[in-house]
Amino acid sequence: MSPVTLFPPHAGPARGARLPFGLLRELERPADLFRHLGPNWYASVMGTGIVANAAATLPVHVAGMRTTATVVWALSGLLLVTLTAAWSTHWIRHRAEARAHAAHPVMAHFWGAPAMALLAVGAGTLTLGRDWIGLPAALTVDIALWSAGTLLGLVTSVWIPYRMMSRHTFAADAAFGGWLMPVVPPMVSASTGALLVPYAAAGQVRLTLLLACYAMFGISLFAGLIITTQIWTRLVHHTIGPAAMVPTLWIVLGPLGQSVTAANLLGGVAVSALPHPYAAAARAFGLLYGLPTWGFAMAWLALVAAVTVRTVREHLPFSLTWWSFTFPVGTCVTGTSALAATTGSVVLRVAAVILYACLVAAWFTVALRTAGESARGALFLPPSPATRPS
Repeated sequence: MSPVTLFPPHAGPARGARLPFGLLRELERPADLFRHLGPNWYASVMGTGIVANAAATLPVHVAGMRTTATVVWALSGLLLVTLTAAWSTHWIRHRAEARAHAAHPVMAHFWGAPAMALLAVGAGTLTLGRDWIGLPAALTVDIALWSAGTLLGLVTSVWIPYRMMSRHTFAADAAFGGWLMPVVPPMVSASTGALLVPYAAAGQVRLTLLLACYAMFGISLFAGLIITTQIWTRLVHHTIGPAAMVPTLWIVLGPLGQSVTAANLLGGVAVSALPHPYAAAARAFGLLYGLPTWGFAMAWLALVAAVTVRTVREHLPFSLTWWSFTFPVGTCVTGTSALAATTGSVVLRVAAVILYACLVAAWFTVALRTAGESARGALFLPPSPATRPS
């Protein structure tokens, strides 16, 4: 099955409107907004959370930025709670559709989004939310969200690839950015877990947490390399593909930027858990791995930006995959900021600020479009059948 079958914005207007001001006018009934609610909706939480988290890492200080970032973190937390309640309703009322999403050869990959949403909000709670709720409460919330997100992410990193290998048959040109979604969460756990290392009990508890983060770093790193190679091969041998798939190419930036972030954050806290000379080696690894990976990430960013501009000129239909323009770019911001902090490079500081400005612009654009399409009910309609062009 082609990925594009899930990406068109909607299947066409439905009959009538039941709510004032034309809200949800494209749905038969307002309650139908729960019927087709898939895990891909959690990308909105990821994209909002990274705007806040990335701001907290920037190597520049602007008056009011931290307060604004904390407000955005609160918004991501509200989105997480609201969406989880709605998705729970989806599972209770429309269990058949929910199971169909989990079994679908395309939609199943987006099961990685809920895990990363939990991790993003948790990290923001510790770095920003502590200003409002205090460190003890923030730490408790982060531990709970990190634990839940990590467990779910480890499950998806094995469960979804297993289903791909055992239950589905894919064409040679089937690889797309969404394949990375279930295997990236362990990398997010590694980078956000680094924030928890200093708070873990000294000794074996702290050491175990650090080693676990490095192990999860490896899970995502190698799986991501394999999938990125498949995506590159598809692009070279089978062209770019349908316009609806183009935003998913940005997902490749996610594991790249997040791995740079993780390597540097883990290297920074390794001294509190690892003996000499391994602590120093861990810090050096953050730089020696991070800079080459950052270079490739910037090359990929330029490549997919060119592809996206070309597609926009021809026509890029709006769908939830537009959230791929946010979280992956945000990981590049955090990775660039981490490298800037390690090296003291002015060039990297400027790059971090420029990338963050792009992230904010993308988030505003996608958030406004999502709000508008959601108000009409278009994003809650079932995906329209589409035939993949040759």
